[in-house]
Amino acid sequence: MRVPRTVLGVVLAATLALTACGTTTSAANGDCPNGKVRFGVEPYEDPEKLKPAYEVLARALTSKLGCEVELQVVDDYAAEVLAMRNGKLEIAQFGPLGYVFASQKAGAEPLVSFADGSGKLTSYTAGIWVANDSPVRRIEDLAGKSLALSSVGSASGDALPRYGLKKHNVSDVKLDYAGGHPEALLSLVNGKVDAAEINSQQLATAKAAGTFDESRFRQVWKSEPIPNDPITVRGDLDPAFKDKVRKALLGLGSQDVEKVGAFLDVTPPGPLVEVNNDTYKVLFDLATTLGLKEEDV
Repeated sequence: MRVPRTVLGVVLAATLALTACGTTTSAANGDCPNGKVRFGVEPYEDPEKLKPAYEVLARALTSKLGCEVELQVVDDYAAEVLAMRNGKLEIAQFGPLGYVFASQKAGAEPLVSFADGSGKLTSYTAGIWVANDSPVRRIEDLAGKSLALSSVGSASGDALPRYGLKKHNVSDVKLDYAGGHPEALLSLVNGKVDAAEINSQQLATAKAAGTFDESRFRQVWKSEPIPNDPITVRGDLDPAFKDKVRKALLGLGSQDVEKVGAFLDVTPPGPLVEVNNDTYKVLFDLATTLGLKEEDV
C-alpha cells in the first residue's frame, strides 16, 4: 500500500513537496515546537482515502496534546525521512523498514504502534500470490516468471519478497515495481504478471472493497509476522516534549484510531501501545541481511 517514485533522483528532488491539511485548536501553543506539531504520513494507500482517517487521529491528538497538529501527507518513504531530517516534521508514522532508515538518518524514535482490542501489538505478513490456474505451486517455481512488487523500500512489498526469493535460491525473476500495494494486486488481477506481492493488510482492504476475489488466487509464500507501523518523534526535540507526545498518543481512545487501524487490518482496534527499537529488531536484521542502504528505501 505504498506509493513510490521509481527514479530515486526524482524522488529526492521532490521530497519536500508536502501535501498538508491541518487541524485547528484554541489551545495555547507555548509548549509546541514552532507553535504546532507537524505529523507526517507516507501514502501507503490512496491519499484521498487516508486523509479523512488521519484527520480524525490528528484532531484527537490536538486535543490531548494542546498543540495544533498539522497533517502532512508526503510523497513516499524518502520524502518522509528527509523531511524529518531537515526539521520539517516533529512526528511521523513510518513503515517498519522505512523506520529503520529514519532512525539512522533522521533520528526518529519510536513511540507507539497499533494494538488490537485486547491491547496486543498487531502485525501483518508479506505474501506472494498467483492465479489458481498458474503452474507456480511454490516460491521456487517463480524462476523465469514476472513478479509485481509494490515500491522500492517497502518491507512487505519489496524487501521481504526479495528476501524470500534469496532464501529459497530463486533467481531469474522479473521484478516489476507497480507503484504501490493496490497496483501490485491489480497487476495480478488483470493478468499483467505471473505473480504479485499482496500483504495481509492490502488483502483485507481489497476483499472488503470487492476488488479481489480470493477464490480465484492462491498464496505460494508468506513471511514471518512484521510488527505494525510505528509513530515516531524526532530525536532532537526536548525530552519533556517527547514524553508529552508519548503520553498524548497513549491516551487516545480506540475510536480515535479505528479509521487508521482499518487500513492496517487492525480489527477490532484498541488504544495505541508503546514500542521501542527492540520491537523492530527483525527489520534491522533484514536490512543487514539484504545489505540495504538508505537509497534503497
